[in-house]
Amino acid sequence: MARINLLPWRAERRKLREREFFIQLGAAAAVAVGLVVVWAMWMGMRIDNQNDRNAYLQGQIAQLKAENEQIKNLDKVRDRLLARKKIIEDLQANRSQMVHLFDELVKRTPDSIRLTSMAQKGDLLTLDGLAQSNAAVADYMRNLEASPWLGAADLKKTEKRAGDSRMPYTFGLTVKMGMPKNGGVPAGASSLAAMPVPAVPAPAASVSAKPAASPAGMAKPGAQP
Repeated sequence: MARINLLPWRAERRKLREREFFIQLGAAAAVAVGLVVVWAMWMGMRIDNQNDRNAYLQGQIAQLKAENEQIKNLDKVRDRLLARKKIIEDLQANRSQMVHLFDELVKRTPDSIRLTSMAQKGDLLTLDGLAQSNAAVADYMRNLEASPWLGAADLKKTEKRAGDSRMPYTFGLTVKMGMPKNGGVPAGASSLAAMPVPAVPAPAASVSAKPAASPAGMAKPGAQP
């Protein structure tokens, strides 16, 4: 006997398919949410790592800035020390210059010249004085230029004045100060210092030693009366 299914099987199959569809949709949504959460956590870790790196770099940059400031301060201190060293070296090199300068002025000034004032500004020396004639001034300039401690002399003025028959001319000149190439050592002394000295062997003490001269009235040891 044939059986006829009168139940709504199409509706049940539709419900089953809908259930499977929602189950698959929920699973896909759960997987998608999981992926989003994992991606967010991964991106958060990357951001935290980058923030740590940035903080480290900022710390290193701040340390380098502090070191650069220290280097700049050290450079300033070094420049000041070098400036002081140069001043000390200049003073050390020129400490005897004024002594030689006055000595040269005394030696180079003839009787026909009389200095009234002297001023120094840097390496220039200004001389004012009286002279018997213009020729005496010219000779005085040549004498100054011949000095190893003085350089070229430049005449600023020369005038004839009234009232003094012995020194009728006034003059003013500037002289450039300098240092001799051999450091102020005379040429003869430098050449002698440069010559080699032969070594002389010292005589034996027993042979070359002489007894000291005895005072008058005292007999030498071993002498016969």
